[in-house]
Amino acid sequence: MSNQNTCFYCEKDQRLKDLMIEIAQLEVSTVFLFKEQSYKGRCVVAYNKHVNELFELEDKELELFMKDVKKVAGTIQKAFSPNKINYGAYSDKLPHLHFHIVPKYEDGLNWGSTFEMNPAKVYLSDEEYKEVVDKIKENL
Repeated sequence: MSNQNTCFYCEKDQRLKDLMIEIAQLEVSTVFLFKEQSYKGRCVVAYNKHVNELFELEDKELELFMKDVKKVAGTIQKAFSPNKINYGAYSDKLPHLHFHIVPKYEDGLNWGSTFEMNPAKVYLSDEEYKEVVDKIKENL
């Protein structure tokens, strides 16, 4: 069976590993570091069950998911001190509920505008990824 049309959040296959690094399991979701780090500390919080829209969640599940999103945003604030955090939940091409948690900095890319998916194509060394992940885990 081909994985071309399957969800990489559910499959946890190489497509996911190419884009993100798993940091931790939360109450009802998983937090990942987005490998493209133009926005230092950018993460993705992906719901653990395969749904696409917030309205598909029962109220209790929605509350727990949003608490996970809030927790990660607070963690990013403590770890990296951005001037603002942007949130993105698109899922146009990948139908699985997830939020991008994007720290924005006044002297950084797209300040005062919508964040871009891969604006500067900033990729880190393995050691640098470890440092960012460790900083997030310390504050989670």
